[in-house]
Amino acid sequence: MVAPSAMADFVDDSKARIEMRNYYINRDFRQVNAPQSKAEEWAQGFTARIESGYTDGTFGFGLDALGELGLKLDSSPDSRGTGLLPFGPTSHEPADEYSELGLTGKLRVSKSVLKLGTLQPLLPVVTYNDTRLLSSTFAGGLLTSQEINGLTVNTGRLTKVNLRDSSNNQDVGYLAASSDYFNFAGGSYAFNPQLSLSYYYGELDQIYRQQFAGLVHTLPLGNGFNLRSDIRYFDSRGDGAERAGRIDNRNFNSMFSVSHGAHKVSAAYQQLSGDSAFPFLNGGDPYVVNLVTFNTFTRADEDSWQLRYDYDFVALGVPGLTFMTRYTDGDHVKAGNVDNGREWERDTDISYVIQSGVLKNVNFRWRNVTFRSGNGLTTDLDENRLIVGYTLALW
Repeated sequence: MVAPSAMADFVDDSKARIEMRNYYINRDFRQVNAPQSKAEEWAQGFTARIESGYTDGTFGFGLDALGELGLKLDSSPDSRGTGLLPFGPTSHEPADEYSELGLTGKLRVSKSVLKLGTLQPLLPVVTYNDTRLLSSTFAGGLLTSQEINGLTVNTGRLTKVNLRDSSNNQDVGYLAASSDYFNFAGGSYAFNPQLSLSYYYGELDQIYRQQFAGLVHTLPLGNGFNLRSDIRYFDSRGDGAERAGRIDNRNFNSMFSVSHGAHKVSAAYQQLSGDSAFPFLNGGDPYVVNLVTFNTFTRADEDSWQLRYDYDFVALGVPGLTFMTRYTDGDHVKAGNVDNGREWERDTDISYVIQSGVLKNVNFRWRNVTFRSGNGLTTDLDENRLIVGYTLALW
């Protein structure tokens, strides 16, 4: 039996919160022969997170819990498919509710932590998705070590994934192909607060292998101006039986941002080469600079660029109000019978966080999307997303 004093930090250092997200999507398909004229859904999501502290001693033990619940407010078989709600394979009837419960055991030794169970990694080779009502989760093990000052090392194995609009775990995979496991290892080293380098390796068994190298640097330019450089490179190849087909992709992408006061201007470039699209795990997001609201710009041979502007209205005496607009353009796309396709997306985000009163910290976001493609790459659309969120700390 664990002594009460040894359990003190386990309880006293614990914390819990409920994240609430009310999400509405209206997607208007613009092509004449589109199989669906629109997708429109409204839902309420709840995510409860409980994180324990660690027991006292050389080996500290802890336990985390994650519970997710999605509730349908409005949807139908004719308007499903926004990614907010799962629906039946034949009836296409959206589910009235869906949920997930995940537990994570953790062990801390010195400055190293081993986690086993439900995971939401944020790493270049595996990044969980949090762009809809509920976030995706993975199951497996993750070891994070910070024994050396400035160096963070991560290594692990994932075996299952729970998609953002699903209640069920399934094997990790890519496209329609599944795998027994995804192994990964790597780390980042901060030479100083302004410069860090990183390297990661990932292997989705019998599907693909991937290497990543990245650099992030911040440079003060004087007079309140700062330049941030974010440079990323991926090399992806097939592995074993190549169950998803041939994987052959190199992806160089970078973003440079100049900020001054309330203003920030960014320019990004993404260049893909090889015979296939850029691979990433089902249930995750690609770690690329041109991952925008709707599209990823990661098709085979695609070159894409982005211009972005951010503004914080605190400079005008309105704290909590922010604005973002960007335009992303991709060409030279190879997909199916298309040999030189083009696609572009224009996004606008306006968000506001209430600063005081009974509704303090309630946040509102409006996202507007226009997406167009040439040569029949995919369906053109106009989209609006309205999101209201609030996080309630329980203790």
